[in-house]
Amino acid sequence: MADNNSRLVYSTETGRIDEPKEAAPRPKGDGIVRIQRQTSGRKGKGVCLVTGLDLADAELEKLAAELKKKCGCGGAVKEGVIEIQGDKRDLLKTLLEAKGMKVKLAGASLQGRSEVLRPTLRVSG
Repeated sequence: MADNNSRLVYSTETGRIDEPKEAAPRPKGDGIVRIQRQTSGRKGKGVCLVTGLDLADAELEKLAAELKKKCGCGGAVKEGVIEIQGDKRDLLKTLLEAKGMKVKLAGASLQGRSEVLRPTLRVSG
């Protein structure tokens, strides 16, 4: 009785048999590093997400450590995305541009920032 779902899970010689898990490949970016602010699911605490980096995991960890040190805050690397605690978008942008990366501020509103667009009045008559 051969079953497609059956496999060896334990052997008296070697013990528990674990199949190696395949690392899911990260999608390739378009060469633009995007920085966005996110508060959802974090009890109101904001973090900056740095996405679009085409780096290996070790290089990503190294870059995250450097950014955390320069920003003076905590953070993490999760699934190829660097999370930096707090709203440090402007500082992150200047640090990444100094490394020769093309950076865009993405997603979050621009309220309270210098590049806020002023509404225009239209008079019809």
